Amino acid sequence: MVEQLTARRQVTISAPTEEEITEWRRIVDFAKRHGLVPEGRRIEKQRLFNRTRDLQISLLDGPHPNTNKESPDEAPAVPVPSQLRSPHPVVAALRDDQDRLVMPAAMRRRALLLLQGLAAEAVRRGHRVQEHPVAGRHRSHAYSYNGQYFPSRYSRREGEINLSVGDFTYTVTIKREYPQSEDADRASKLMIDLGYGRYDGRRRQWGDRKRWTLEDTLGAVLREIEARAVEDAQRKVDQERAQAERKVRWQEAMDKAKEQAVEAQLASALTEQARKWREAAALRDYCEALEQRLAAADGNEEEETASTREWLTWAHAYIQRLDPLQELPAKPTPRQPKSEELKPYLKGWSPYGPEAVARLLRDREAEDSEDDGDHQHRHGPRVVG
Repeated sequence: MVEQLTARRQVTISAPTEEEITEWRRIVDFAKRHGLVPEGRRIEKQRLFNRTRDLQISLLDGPHPNTNKESPDEAPAVPVPSQLRSPHPVVAALRDDQDRLVMPAAMRRRALLLLQGLAAEAVRRGHRVQEHPVAGRHRSHAYSYNGQYFPSRYSRREGEINLSVGDFTYTVTIKREYPQSEDADRASKLMIDLGYGRYDGRRRQWGDRKRWTLEDTLGAVLREIEARAVEDAQRKVDQERAQAERKVRWQEAMDKAKEQAVEAQLASALTEQARKWREAAALRDYCEALEQRLAAADGNEEEETASTREWLTWAHAYIQRLDPLQELPAKPTPRQPKSEELKPYLKGWSPYGPEAVARLLRDREAEDSEDDGDHQHRHGPRVVG
């Protein structure tokens, strides 16, 4: 297998049975335990969401994003109650909503106890626990039929709560790790997921394993949430500092752009004055030539010469109005430049504020991240084992 992966980087088993999946998992685990995986690489197994639910085994570069050298028992233990007495209101609401945490009763009870332990410890540490509403995309549309009203419904395998640490909120999702497995042991495993986002390389999933159960990992989950809060707080400071720096650079760019736009207005006014002056000079030359022609006209052309003199009188008046040098021209008073007039001088900045471009880029990045996470959540691929 390792030789095939080294040569092709990927092996696909079409329409595998549960027995074949178990066997391949043993093969991969054997390769990992005996150091057969090439240095600096990792092997991942993924169950594809195609028609035959193929099993794909890949040789990838670098350690797995969920790799954590520390075992869960190295984090402070979080007590998990044995009974759900006086649960946190958020956990109680989740317990009472039969359309969420749709799974066998024993697993559902265990999931609620885990969430209660997590919520109680979070509150003890001064954090806030809040309800995570079901997204609209998971709800069916409400409708009326035969005079009866049917409200919107949903059915969710997952249970979610929000934990707020300082100014930052994180969604904790508990769910079955292998909901479609026919193996009883695998089908009974739960996992906690902190979701996708900007935390590349950080652990986001914990599950039941041979060496520990999910109850043993709650301390590590809270530690990861608190670490993310520290990281996000620093990111916020960095963003505010960068925002302040952008504002200074933007203001400098705006001031310079306004100067250039005003200069462009004055240059345009000067160019227009020079154009009118040249036009007036050309018209004077023409009028002089016309006067010479009039002086040489035959006396019998009295009617025509009268009309020409009238035309010359109007022309001289027009030239006088046209010529900007008839009076000493004053420097024009420039108007406030419009936003569109500033754009050519801003070198990529927006005239509407220092955050206009940055906000657009952040919105696009957030949309891409949300789309990727939602696609993974709905379509896979799902890691097996």
